[in-house]
Amino acid sequence: MGTIDELLSLLENKVRRDILKRLVREPHYAYQLADQIGVSQQAITKHLNQLEKAGMIQSQKIPSSKGPEKRIYSVQTSFSIRIDLGPDMFKLEQRKLPKGGPMRLSNRVPPNSKKIAEMISGRKKIGFDEAIYLLSDLEDSLNQLDEQRDALIALHQHVKNKASTNLENDFQHYEERQLIHSVFNNPREELDIEQIAFELQMPQNNARELADLFYEKLTRSMAKRSGNIIAAPKNTTLPWWATLRKDD
Repeated sequence: MGTIDELLSLLENKVRRDILKRLVREPHYAYQLADQIGVSQQAITKHLNQLEKAGMIQSQKIPSSKGPEKRIYSVQTSFSIRIDLGPDMFKLEQRKLPKGGPMRLSNRVPPNSKKIAEMISGRKKIGFDEAIYLLSDLEDSLNQLDEQRDALIALHQHVKNKASTNLENDFQHYEERQLIHSVFNNPREELDIEQIAFELQMPQNNARELADLFYEKLTRSMAKRSGNIIAAPKNTTLPWWATLRKDD
């Protein structure tokens, strides 16, 4: 599978999106796609090669009684791309969909959807009328989850916005504020010195000094806010920012 930048570059083209819309439904030959989309077969083949190179589609040769083998294309991989954009917020991620049958998925879905997973588990076929009914229920569940996620993203944005208003007072240097925004984006992960140095275009030694300054200000701020000295055992389950920085 290509990188998220490669995938976005491929998906920005409408012809390639039209190709994928048809291939997810059933396998197609290049000449079929050319007829349906209204583009030359040569152009369609070029798009198909690009999609296959990125790992978005697969192809195989099928014997033909009327001549040489013909190549047929299909989609066999599954993933999701999410983009969240707004003031104090930019998140772009590519997620793989979980593998496994309905029963394996049943422990990861809402209760109403779990019933559907149990209902279709072990069945090889489902009638189209029943599929419409089940898909309608699943679509309702997806819409509810999307609405909840939208609200959480908006709340996430409010927290960052309220914190960002004080950043210029607490951190006078641009590099410090950029580091804070990196922490906001991944609040449960330790600082990656190499990544900080790359993003801020500075030597790793300087990035480490910047991180040390951040840790110092962070622990002081937390201690002042709580009125306590911050300490935690090594096996604590708290996120990294809730404990003292480890010595190198």
